[in-house]
Amino acid sequence: MRHVPLWKLLGVLLLVVPSIFYAMPTFVGGMPDWWPKWLPNQQIHRGLDLQGGLHLLLHVETDKAVEQAAENLVDQIRGTLRDKRLRHKGVERQGLDTVVLHFEMADVAKIREALSQEISRYNLREEGETFYFTLPKVEQDDLRQFAVEQSMQTIRSRIDQFGVAEPTIQRQGADRILLQMPGLQDLSRAKSLIGRTARLEFKMLDEKGDLASALSGKIPPGDVLLYGDTKDKTTGQTSRHPYLVKKRTVLSGDLLVDARVNIDQRFNEPYVQVTFNALGGRKFADLTGEHVGERMAIVLDGKVYSAPVIREKIDGGRAQITGSFTHEEARDLAIVLRAGALPAPVTIMEERTVGPTLGSDSIEAGILSCLIGFGFVVAFMLFYYKAFGILANLAVLFNLVMLVAAMVALEATLTVPGIAGVVLTIGMAVDANVLINERIREELRLGLSPLAAIDRGYDKAFLTIWDSNLTTLFTGIILYQFGTGSVRGFAVTLSIGIIISMFTSITVTRMMLMLFLGNRRVQRLSI
Repeated sequence: MRHVPLWKLLGVLLLVVPSIFYAMPTFVGGMPDWWPKWLPNQQIHRGLDLQGGLHLLLHVETDKAVEQAAENLVDQIRGTLRDKRLRHKGVERQGLDTVVLHFEMADVAKIREALSQEISRYNLREEGETFYFTLPKVEQDDLRQFAVEQSMQTIRSRIDQFGVAEPTIQRQGADRILLQMPGLQDLSRAKSLIGRTARLEFKMLDEKGDLASALSGKIPPGDVLLYGDTKDKTTGQTSRHPYLVKKRTVLSGDLLVDARVNIDQRFNEPYVQVTFNALGGRKFADLTGEHVGERMAIVLDGKVYSAPVIREKIDGGRAQITGSFTHEEARDLAIVLRAGALPAPVTIMEERTVGPTLGSDSIEAGILSCLIGFGFVVAFMLFYYKAFGILANLAVLFNLVMLVAAMVALEATLTVPGIAGVVLTIGMAVDANVLINERIREELRLGLSPLAAIDRGYDKAFLTIWDSNLTTLFTGIILYQFGTGSVRGFAVTLSIGIIISMFTSITVTRMMLMLFLGNRRVQRLSI
């Protein structure tokens, strides 16, 4: 045996001592007031199955993203032909991915020239006085892929602003999203916030159209019948109010950069103030300047929130959304507008609510299983390996402390399967010490001196420990890569525990032996 190099001793201390400070808040259940603020005071994050919350499996209606792209093409063709002052008999979406344009044969050359960009980007089929524009298959696949990815980002942004800590958002399959929100209390509000498409549109009212005829089913071409809620300020009752609105969206929420809740001092009611970017501000100013004296509907997800009369041109790129909101409703509306609209509607396919009682029971059962497992391990090692059993038990204790500290530092989430991974890690940490102790016993039986047997035992056991732990680590990595939810929780604790157990059983225990024995001549080992 040799003296412990100073660099190795300092290296071990730099790992073990901070681990104790990181793990302490979790073991004692929070730190007292006198605990210094600059020291770690964060407890390990508990997963959905431990502290309760909401589990949702969402389906993204990716076909709607393709439909919306076709609708955008309809608006684009209409705008181009209007700017070029070219007549047409009508343009509309047909099916999921096709736009149909009807025209006069005499104008076909001019229309071809005006729509040269659209003709080059989309699959074009011509039949007489009709063009059929079809979205290419590659573009449709890209739109579906983007719809899921953008939905995940939008939902994540909404949840972050809602205030849920450590949510789990994962893609499952081609068009599904797994969402877990631990510790969530207001479940109905969260589901409403997540599921809202939040498509904001500004449309002009058709005040010349016959609203009564539209209510009977005779809606004029180019119009749509929408509804909004009207609240009587005297009685407080809410009623539905119909609006005859032009289909064309004159301005969309894509140009928003901010949305904030303000209070209307006249009525002491909250409203949402939206701010456009530079392009949106210019469009809004031009729009209000062109339609002074007319009514403009502010539509969110097909519902009219307000339809004010434009009194004058509005510069500054700001607009107000009113609608007799509560402060909570106004705040949620501002959240979804800031986070952006979902590119496609999402529906809830599976919903599970985990209560906090189940979490408490799971925690107690997990702690009890850890204590029982650790107790059996300690007793066996003391009985079978005597003094070296004490050393092995210290290694297991260090392993548990460093595992908790690593999960706190990495902000990993502990789940019920994760607790199973901790229990398994305890067993594997002991397994490495058993291999080392048995190797030392073999070398002693071969006649080596105690110090030489210790050196030879560690050296020979190293490859076996390395091989067995490395294969288990690969398994943990694969489980994390391809698993979901609770499987990942198990993989995280198992992988971190394997790495730490190799360090504690090989490096830490050998260093402790070197510190205790040094260069003393030992005649007999308690093993």
